[in-house]
Amino acid sequence: MDLRHTMKGRRAMAAVAISTGLLLTVSGCGGGDGGDKPKATSSSSQSDKGSDDSAKQASPTATQDQVLAEVKGENGITLTVTSAKRDQGGFLTVEGTVTNNTDSVWIAENWRGDERELSKNGASIAGAGLIDQKGKKKYLILRDTSGRCLCTQFTGGVRQGETAQWFAQFPAPPAGTSAVDFQVGSMPPASIEISEG
Repeated sequence: MDLRHTMKGRRAMAAVAISTGLLLTVSGCGGGDGGDKPKATSSSSQSDKGSDDSAKQASPTATQDQVLAEVKGENGITLTVTSAKRDQGGFLTVEGTVTNNTDSVWIAENWRGDERELSKNGASIAGAGLIDQKGKKKYLILRDTSGRCLCTQFTGGVRQGETAQWFAQFPAPPAGTSAVDFQVGSMPPASIEISEG
Protein backbone atom coordinates (compact mmCIF):
# COMPACT_ATOMS: atom_id res chain seq x y z
CA MET A 1 0.00 0.00 0.00
CA ASP A 2 2.85 2.36 0.75
CA LEU A 3 4.30 1.69 -2.69
CA ARG A 4 0.99 2.55 -4.36
CA HIS A 5 0.71 5.87 -2.46
CA THR A 6 4.33 6.68 -3.23
CA MET A 7 3.82 6.07 -6.97
CA LYS A 8 0.60 8.07 -6.94
CA GLY A 9 2.41 10.97 -5.21
CA ARG A 10 5.28 10.85 -7.69
CA ARG A 11 2.88 10.94 -10.64
CA ALA A 12 1.07 13.93 -9.13
CA MET A 13 4.37 15.74 -8.55
CA ALA A 14 5.50 14.98 -12.11
CA ALA A 15 2.20 16.28 -13.49
CA VAL A 16 2.53 19.48 -11.44
CA ALA A 17 6.15 19.96 -12.58
CA ILE A 18 5.24 19.44 -16.25
CA SER A 19 2.22 21.77 -15.99
CA THR A 20 4.34 24.44 -14.32
CA GLY A 21 7.03 24.10 -16.99
CA LEU A 22 4.47 24.41 -19.78
CA LEU A 23 2.87 27.47 -18.18
CA LEU A 24 6.25 29.17 -17.80
CA THR A 25 7.14 28.36 -21.41
CA VAL A 26 3.83 29.71 -22.76
CA SER A 27 4.00 32.87 -20.65
CA GLY A 28 7.60 33.47 -21.71
CA CYS A 29 6.70 33.24 -25.40
CA GLY A 30 3.50 35.29 -25.27
CA GLY A 31 2.99 38.97 -26.08
CA GLY A 32 5.22 39.15 -29.16
CA ASP A 33 2.50 39.51 -31.79
CA GLY A 34 2.46 43.31 -31.67
CA GLY A 35 -1.32 43.41 -31.16
CA ASP A 36 -1.13 44.80 -27.64
CA LYS A 37 -0.51 48.49 -27.17
CA PRO A 38 2.45 49.39 -24.95
CA LYS A 39 1.51 50.20 -21.38
CA ALA A 40 2.16 53.70 -20.11
CA THR A 41 3.54 52.51 -16.78
CA SER A 42 6.55 50.29 -16.33
CA SER A 43 8.52 49.11 -13.36
CA SER A 44 11.90 50.64 -12.64
CA SER A 45 13.64 47.29 -13.06
CA GLN A 46 12.24 46.96 -16.59
CA SER A 47 13.23 50.48 -17.58
CA ASP A 48 16.73 50.09 -16.17
CA LYS A 49 17.23 46.76 -17.90
CA GLY A 50 15.80 47.85 -21.27
CA SER A 51 17.27 51.34 -21.57
CA ASP A 52 20.57 50.24 -23.09
CA ASP A 53 18.92 47.82 -25.54
CA SER A 54 16.29 50.33 -26.67
CA ALA A 55 18.93 53.02 -27.21
CA LYS A 56 20.96 50.65 -29.40
CA GLN A 57 17.90 49.65 -31.42
CA ALA A 58 16.52 53.19 -31.81
CA SER A 59 19.69 54.88 -33.04
CA PRO A 60 20.12 53.01 -36.38
CA THR A 61 16.47 53.65 -37.28
CA ALA A 62 16.76 57.32 -36.38
CA THR A 63 19.92 57.64 -38.48
CA GLN A 64 18.36 55.96 -41.50
CA ASP A 65 15.20 58.10 -41.37
CA GLN A 66 17.02 61.39 -40.75
CA VAL A 67 16.93 63.85 -43.64
CA LEU A 68 19.64 66.51 -43.67
CA ALA A 69 18.45 68.12 -46.91
CA GLU A 70 16.13 67.52 -49.83
CA VAL A 71 16.14 69.33 -53.18
CA LYS A 72 14.02 68.94 -56.30
CA GLY A 73 14.97 69.69 -59.86
CA GLU A 74 15.84 68.23 -63.26
CA ASN A 75 12.23 67.60 -64.34
CA GLY A 76 11.10 65.58 -61.34
CA ILE A 77 14.29 64.23 -59.74
CA THR A 78 14.39 64.47 -55.93
CA LEU A 79 17.76 64.30 -54.17
CA THR A 80 17.80 63.57 -50.44
CA VAL A 81 20.89 63.70 -48.21
CA THR A 82 20.58 61.51 -45.11
CA SER A 83 24.12 61.44 -43.74
CA ALA A 84 27.39 63.41 -43.90
CA LYS A 85 29.96 61.77 -41.63
CA ARG A 86 33.57 62.75 -41.10
CA ASP A 87 35.74 59.62 -40.98
CA GLN A 88 38.97 59.26 -38.98
CA GLY A 89 41.00 58.81 -42.17
CA GLY A 90 40.34 62.41 -43.29
CA PHE A 91 37.34 61.61 -45.50
CA LEU A 92 33.76 62.83 -45.53
CA THR A 93 31.17 60.26 -46.64
CA VAL A 94 27.87 61.67 -47.84
CA GLU A 95 24.89 59.35 -48.33
CA GLY A 96 21.31 59.70 -49.46
CA THR A 97 18.68 58.72 -52.00
CA VAL A 98 17.54 59.87 -55.42
CA THR A 99 13.92 59.45 -56.51
CA ASN A 100 12.86 59.44 -60.15
CA ASN A 101 9.53 61.24 -60.50
CA THR A 102 9.94 61.72 -64.25
CA ASP A 103 8.04 59.81 -66.93
CA SER A 104 11.02 57.72 -68.09
CA VAL A 105 14.19 55.97 -66.90
CA TRP A 106 16.70 58.44 -65.42
CA ILE A 107 20.35 57.71 -66.19
CA ALA A 108 22.20 60.52 -64.37
CA GLU A 109 24.07 61.54 -67.50
CA ASN A 110 24.93 65.06 -66.31
CA TRP A 111 25.79 63.96 -62.77
CA ARG A 112 29.11 62.39 -63.78
CA GLY A 113 30.76 65.77 -64.32
CA ASP A 114 32.54 67.52 -67.18
CA GLU A 115 36.12 66.53 -66.37
CA ARG A 116 37.79 64.25 -68.90
CA GLU A 117 39.02 61.96 -66.11
CA LEU A 118 35.42 61.36 -65.01
CA SER A 119 34.20 60.16 -68.41
CA LYS A 120 34.87 56.53 -67.40
CA ASN A 121 32.36 56.77 -64.56
CA GLY A 122 29.22 56.44 -66.72
CA ALA A 123 25.91 57.07 -64.99
CA SER A 124 27.23 58.05 -61.57
CA ILE A 125 27.30 60.85 -59.06
CA ALA A 126 31.00 61.53 -59.86
CA GLY A 127 30.43 65.20 -60.71
CA ALA A 128 29.20 66.09 -57.22
CA GLY A 129 31.02 68.64 -55.11
CA LEU A 130 31.02 70.09 -51.63
CA ILE A 131 31.22 73.85 -51.23
CA ASP A 132 32.67 75.17 -47.99
CA GLN A 133 31.26 78.72 -47.89
CA LYS A 134 33.19 79.58 -44.73
CA GLY A 135 36.56 78.39 -46.06
CA LYS A 136 35.74 79.47 -49.66
CA LYS A 137 36.74 76.09 -51.03
CA LYS A 138 35.22 73.41 -53.26
CA TYR A 139 35.87 69.70 -52.65
CA LEU A 140 35.56 67.17 -55.47
CA ILE A 141 34.77 63.47 -55.13
CA LEU A 142 37.75 61.25 -54.36
CA ARG A 143 39.01 58.98 -57.16
CA ASP A 144 41.20 55.93 -57.41
CA THR A 145 44.34 55.78 -59.57
CA SER A 146 42.35 54.77 -62.67
CA GLY A 147 39.98 57.73 -62.37
CA ARG A 148 37.03 55.82 -60.90
CA CYS A 149 35.12 57.84 -58.35
CA LEU A 150 34.54 56.68 -54.80
CA CYS A 151 30.83 57.00 -55.35
CA THR A 152 27.69 55.25 -56.53
CA GLN A 153 27.19 54.33 -60.16
CA PHE A 154 23.54 54.02 -61.21
CA THR A 155 24.00 50.95 -63.40
CA GLY A 156 20.98 50.68 -65.69
CA GLY A 157 19.57 53.98 -64.40
CA VAL A 158 16.68 54.57 -62.01
CA ARG A 159 13.24 53.55 -63.27
CA GLN A 160 10.21 55.81 -63.13
CA GLY A 161 8.83 56.09 -59.58
CA GLU A 162 11.77 54.26 -58.00
CA THR A 163 14.27 55.41 -55.39
CA ALA A 164 17.97 54.49 -55.38
CA GLN A 165 20.53 54.93 -52.61
CA TRP A 166 23.84 56.65 -53.27
CA PHE A 167 27.08 57.56 -51.51
CA ALA A 168 30.03 59.80 -52.31
CA GLN A 169 33.38 60.30 -50.54
CA PHE A 170 35.20 63.61 -50.39
CA PRO A 171 38.29 64.97 -48.66
CA ALA A 172 37.09 66.16 -45.26
CA PRO A 173 36.90 69.92 -44.73
CA PRO A 174 38.82 71.31 -41.72
CA ALA A 175 37.57 70.28 -38.26
CA GLY A 176 36.11 73.76 -37.67
CA THR A 177 33.77 73.40 -40.67
CA SER A 178 30.44 71.96 -39.55
CA ALA A 179 28.26 72.75 -42.60
CA VAL A 180 28.76 72.56 -46.37
CA ASP A 181 26.65 72.72 -49.53
CA PHE A 182 26.29 69.52 -51.56
CA GLN A 183 25.75 70.09 -55.28
CA VAL A 184 25.52 67.80 -58.31
CA GLY A 185 24.46 68.34 -61.92
CA SER A 186 21.87 71.09 -62.32
CA MET A 187 20.28 70.32 -58.94
CA PRO A 188 20.10 73.21 -56.49
CA PRO A 189 22.70 73.17 -53.69
CA ALA A 190 21.69 71.31 -50.53
CA SER A 191 23.00 72.70 -47.23
CA ILE A 192 24.04 69.86 -44.92
CA GLU A 193 25.45 69.51 -41.41
CA ILE A 194 28.57 67.38 -40.89
CA SER A 195 28.64 64.82 -38.10
CA GLU A 196 31.65 63.07 -36.62
CA GLY A 197 31.95 59.39 -37.63
